[in-house]
Amino acid sequence: MKVLFVVSGNNKHYDIAPFIRRQGDSLIAEGIELYYFEIKGRGALGYLKNVRRLKKNIHVNHYDIVHAHYSFCGWVAVLTGTRLPIVLSLMGDDATGTYIGENKIGLKSRFLTYLTWTIQPLVDAIICKSANIESIVYRKKISQIIPNGVWLDQFIPDKNGFRDKLGLQADKRYILFLGDKADIRKNYRLTAAAVEILGRSDIELISPFHINHTQVVEYLNSVDVFVLCSFSEGSPNAVKEAMACNCPMVVTNVGDTAWLIGNTEGCYMASFDPADFAEKLSLALMFAEKKGRTKGRERLVELGLDAKQTAARIKKVYQKLLNKNQHPIKGITQ
Repeated sequence: MKVLFVVSGNNKHYDIAPFIRRQGDSLIAEGIELYYFEIKGRGALGYLKNVRRLKKNIHVNHYDIVHAHYSFCGWVAVLTGTRLPIVLSLMGDDATGTYIGENKIGLKSRFLTYLTWTIQPLVDAIICKSANIESIVYRKKISQIIPNGVWLDQFIPDKNGFRDKLGLQADKRYILFLGDKADIRKNYRLTAAAVEILGRSDIELISPFHINHTQVVEYLNSVDVFVLCSFSEGSPNAVKEAMACNCPMVVTNVGDTAWLIGNTEGCYMASFDPADFAEKLSLALMFAEKKGRTKGRERLVELGLDAKQTAARIKKVYQKLLNKNQHPIKGITQ
């Protein structure tokens, strides 16, 4: 089976988003012959300039499936006029809008959600990362919720940690924020305010950004608490990776975080109130001091969120499309 991933290639720090690359690797491990088409150019006009180039790529290489990640990429695939089955993965703000505050959506992102609404009759399958994303999908018959999985053989707990290697002090309590502090959507200010409320000299909030895969694993195994305080998410990979390393955490109730952590001891849900977030941080730090690590990894296994299982589910989506005797005309309800 020959599959083409259509993805954004506009990030200055990497060619393809790491979580998409990891999903691709998991599909390759399942026997999929996978290729990437990187879209260059920003905004609607920037994306549209790629239609002709993608059309030629599809014509020359004879793929079986086109899998577009994000609605803009989906539209580029649709506008090629290909008769190949198109799978669309909805990533987050293309479905829900871009949150710039608690329950506050940026006006410009309304156009993006409109594109997600109007593309649905033109694709053959839709993969949503979480239930909140699928809530905007009206073609339920072609939609499935398949969160990204975690490479459990790579995100491995290490009780010794890597503090010496990372230059972290043995007597400090570290809180880890993985993300861009300047990105308003990630809401770094909430954690910073909560740490200030705690007022403890032994606590340090760290936020390494654009670190490689190996370093992510090392930090998750070395800090006391991981935090995610975003205004909105789909199925946040960082939470699952932290769980795979059994790292205590405090997260806001966004996307599928409540479902992910469940009742896992040492994992706490907080509101957007700094005082409440500080209280949950205090509990997580206390848990880390007394019990060390969580059983988040067991929870991931229970949920079936290792990369191999999620790749097998995506492969079934592809196979179902290919097994149809005759490819239906786009726009007809399946």
